[in-house]
Amino acid sequence: MAGRCGGPQEGGGDLRPATRMDVEAGLELSLIGMDDASELFSVVDSNRMHLREWLAWLDGTKSIEDENSFISMSLEEYEKREGVIYAIRLDGNIIGTIGLNWIDWGNKGCGVGYWLAENLTGNGYVTKSCIRLMEHCFDDLNLHRFVLEAAIDNVASCEVAERIGMRLEGITKDREWLYDHYVDAKLYAITKPEWDEKRSK
Repeated sequence: MAGRCGGPQEGGGDLRPATRMDVEAGLELSLIGMDDASELFSVVDSNRMHLREWLAWLDGTKSIEDENSFISMSLEEYEKREGVIYAIRLDGNIIGTIGLNWIDWGNKGCGVGYWLAENLTGNGYVTKSCIRLMEHCFDDLNLHRFVLEAAIDNVASCEVAERIGMRLEGITKDREWLYDHYVDAKLYAITKPEWDEKRSK
C-alpha cells in the first residue's frame, strides 16, 4: 500500500451522528450534555472500583468539574465530527455511556467504547446498545468498518464483540498503559457487508 497512511481522512460530507436513538422500550442513547455532569459523575463515582479495573481515566475523574471538562471536550469532538459520547439511559436514568472514540470519514471506519454500572451488567444493555450504534453507523452514516478494542483479560467486553459477530483480527501488544502496567488488547472488527449478511439470516 502506497501513499498517505496512518491518520484519519476527511470525508462524509455533512453527516453527523444522531443526538438520540431508541434501543428498545425504556432503553435509549442520548448525546451527553453539560446538564448531565452531576448525574454522570454520581454513577462513575459509585462504580469507581468496578470501572477502574479496565478504564485508565478513572483516577482523573475526581469531581463534577472534571466531568464538566470531559463533557465539554466530547461536545467539541462531536462538533468537529471526530467522535460522539452517548449516555445509556434506562427509564430516563443514566446507567453508563457508549460512543465512538474516533471516526475516520475518509476510510469509513469508527471505534466504539463503553462502560456500564456494575449492578446492571448481565442484562444485555451494552450488547443491544452496541448493535443499535453499529447499525446507525452503517445505515445512516455510511460507514463501512466498526472496531472494538478490549484488554485481552476483559472477558465481558470480549464477549460483547463475539456476541454481535465481530471478527478477532489480532492482538495489539502493550496497547494501553493502565495505571502501573501495559495491557495487551484484542482487536475486533466487522464490516457493513458482514453485518448485512448476519442480519439477513
